[in-house]
Amino acid sequence: MSVLFILIGASLILALCFLAGFIISVRNGQFDDDYTPSVRILFDDKTTSSPKKPD
Repeated sequence: MSVLFILIGASLILALCFLAGFIISVRNGQFDDDYTPSVRILFDDKTTSSPKKPD
């Protein structure tokens, strides 16, 4: 039973470390994308059309 408490404690500590790493990376701008919105207008929209059957 004591092993269960150790594993729960270890998993909580590991989860908090991942959460802290995620928060730090968001604050440092790791997920900011400044390039894509500026060039998005240059790309054509993909149009889907069905092929026409020959008569």
